[in-house]
Amino acid sequence: MIARKVVNVETAKNVNRLMKITKISNAGLSLIKSFEGLRLKPYKCSAGVPTIGYGNTFYENGKKVQMSDPAITEERATELLMSSLAKFEQYVDSYCVDTITQNQFDALVSFCYNLGPANLKSSTLLKKVNVNPNDPTIEAEFMKWTKAGGRKLAGLVRRREAEAKLYFTA
Repeated sequence: MIARKVVNVETAKNVNRLMKITKISNAGLSLIKSFEGLRLKPYKCSAGVPTIGYGNTFYENGKKVQMSDPAITEERATELLMSSLAKFEQYVDSYCVDTITQNQFDALVSFCYNLGPANLKSSTLLKKVNVNPNDPTIEAEFMKWTKAGGRKLAGLVRRREAEAKLYFTA
């Protein structure tokens, strides 16, 4: 006779909620890809830094992207992005309370990838997340980060809106 374990669905849901999130989901990856855009040949980003793929400025080995580097494939661009995201996943994991949801984690990884870990670490956004991840004023904190070079950029407004929407998606 085979023993069968009966699992209460509510118990399973609660266990999943308590599991620590440490990796970005496909939804988070798609969000980042949609805003970074895909460029298979090296180009200079708005800050004048040589970039390739989905916003990568470095390769896995630490070498900076050069304008003379050869083109890459879409598959290679995704590999580079995933390699880069690993450190941003670690930053978000180390900075945030362990009770955030997958969508909250994903939104914060996108924010951190775009703005850098120092900006996340020093932000009121992070302070509010760590006090109460469901605080509705967190949305306004995302929207404080829409400027580059002192100018409000429509692309950053759209990105912060998308991150805030993902963050508050159940």
